[in-house]
Amino acid sequence: MLTHIVCFKYKPDTPESARADHRDRLAGLKGLDGVVDLKVGADLLRSQRSYDTGLVVVFPDRAALAAYQEDPAHVPVAQFGVGLCDSIVAVDFE
Repeated sequence: MLTHIVCFKYKPDTPESARADHRDRLAGLKGLDGVVDLKVGADLLRSQRSYDTGLVVVFPDRAALAAYQEDPAHVPVAQFGVGLCDSIVAVDFE
């Protein structure tokens, strides 16, 4: 199994409605081929080092992650997130 974690730091002027829309779009990716599990949520602690939204997706293998990253349903969601964020970080591990 491969775990894909992404954290999003929104631009300060990003309204809460856009943040919620982004999380909803991310949650909508749960049904894509190769996704074993998907969780997304807003940060609760809001500490100085916190990011605003976290995404955790589990795939059976690296090939499934690669297919997900190119999936026509994923690409516009990823582009939407890039437009909202000052910073996006990710880590992938088995």
